[in-house]
Amino acid sequence: MSKRKPPHPETWVAKGLHDPAADGGAVVPPLQPSTTFARDADYRLIGGDVYQRPDSPTLRPAEDVLARLEGGAEALLFASGMAAAAAVVQALRPGDHVVAQRTMYWSLRNWLVGFCRDWGIGLDLVDAADPDAVARAVRKGETKLVWVETPCNPTWDVVDIAAAAEAAHEAGASLAVDSTSATPVHSRPLELGADIVHHSATKFLNGHSDVVAGALVAKDTGSPLWQRVRANRRDHGGILGPFEGWLLLRGMRTLFLRVTRASATAMKIARHFERHPKIAAVLYPGLESHPGHGTAAMQMHDGFGAMLSLRVAGGREAALRVAGGCEVFLRATSLGGVESLIEHRASIEGPESPIPDDLLRLSIGIEHPDDLIADLERALKAV
Repeated sequence: MSKRKPPHPETWVAKGLHDPAADGGAVVPPLQPSTTFARDADYRLIGGDVYQRPDSPTLRPAEDVLARLEGGAEALLFASGMAAAAAVVQALRPGDHVVAQRTMYWSLRNWLVGFCRDWGIGLDLVDAADPDAVARAVRKGETKLVWVETPCNPTWDVVDIAAAAEAAHEAGASLAVDSTSATPVHSRPLELGADIVHHSATKFLNGHSDVVAGALVAKDTGSPLWQRVRANRRDHGGILGPFEGWLLLRGMRTLFLRVTRASATAMKIARHFERHPKIAAVLYPGLESHPGHGTAAMQMHDGFGAMLSLRVAGGREAALRVAGGCEVFLRATSLGGVESLIEHRASIEGPESPIPDDLLRLSIGIEHPDDLIADLERALKAV
């Protein structure tokens, strides 16, 4: 008798790993809002949970889905992507050293610089798209964490995860990879040597612009760093609420449909505008002209993500006019929802931002690609 082939991720994710037979036949996974859980007359727990902060029956299914998607041993959900990242950095000790990416999510970069300065943690910011830069920056016995983001926001530079992992591990450090824009649909950093994967689950994992959440996935739950991360979530109270966890699981059930559609559209948009006379550059790792395309092609699969940036010929004012002229794209911060967004990042990040002021960041949703292209073309005509 032939052995049944395991289902594809698209199949079990659509069900959220939920078994209706274990839940009275309900097709939709349940929401449990209780903050506390009762004991019997002998003061034994009736179930296995004590209190919502360390024990949440609603979060566990979402965590199980994400851990399996990433090929990890355990996932933890947090109240935001920032809370998840902070739990990792706050697991370090004064005197430790961190190597991080120079260009990455702006809010995390700013917080990281300030926290490391105030808590006596050494920090080197490097061009992580250059593997040699990471290798030169790590200090054997001192560096405890290497943090990279790939593709990185908003230039979409690509980091060689395997090379970064090798450099980190030779120094005795852990590698954490922010894989928010790639998602587990396109990349599984743990398989390439990473120790922790980070997601702003607000973005593609939820996918509907209605939940703020963060997530971490560990390759090894027994590492001292991960044990401190788990304690940080419990003790600092950065837990995700049950309703938000339930919505997040709902969003992940359509993850493959949303992300593959949006990524295919992003590629179509990138190719359309790659040689446009009013576009100075298209930043998208799926294009052969992108400097990180070769690395992206090796470590990403089934697409290159739904994020790209356009550098508009004519500078800041021209870029702002293009953003202002769009009607299908919404002018808003964030990314990863079903609706397409356009953002002038330099305006958001302020005068200290290293981002070029002619850059427009596009988060591609699930609209028809021809409508998105036509919207940008109309806006460009006014420039």
